[in-house]
Amino acid sequence: MGIDLSQIMQWLIQYKYLILFPIVVVEGPIATIAAGFILSLGYMNFFAVYLVIMVGDIAGDAVYYVMGRFGGRHFVERWGRYIGLNPERVFHFEKHFEKHGGKTLLLGKLAHGIGAIFLIAAGLTRMSFLKFISANFFATLIKSLALLLIGFYFGQALVKINSILEFVGAMSISAGIIILLMFISYYYNKKEGGE
Repeated sequence: MGIDLSQIMQWLIQYKYLILFPIVVVEGPIATIAAGFILSLGYMNFFAVYLVIMVGDIAGDAVYYVMGRFGGRHFVERWGRYIGLNPERVFHFEKHFEKHGGKTLLLGKLAHGIGAIFLIAAGLTRMSFLKFISANFFATLIKSLALLLIGFYFGQALVKINSILEFVGAMSISAGIIILLMFISYYYNKKEGGE
């Protein structure tokens, strides 16, 4: 985690909503759980916190989308060959996002730790920004509420939850990399078999 958990808690108690937005943009899930715990102590209003978290989380996700949309092609051209990614594979990803973009984003958003990969991929494949925001809004609505409630009801165990989230994140990233490599290998073998 980039920011110390106890520091997040102190900032939330002292600055409330003003600091909540930037913390959620940077440290979404753990900041949301911390905000839920602060809610349970009566320092903030549930609806205001939920609204700020939604806006902050979607703003952070939009940054990933923009990175993929405006920097992704250059990355693929320059570095893609080192990870088995080329313009043809990006074309296949684009077709996948055309057919299953909403479901793919929902899955990616709800899978802790690998969501950024899906958000960047949505931008890289030039998924419509309106479709991206719509699918992302629905997933954020669910995930943010769940994390707020976890923080609210289980806030005393926040440190333990943080370590669990870090473990789940590491496992999700590992699984995501394996799935991505399998996906690339599948398309590579399919291409080789077709020639």
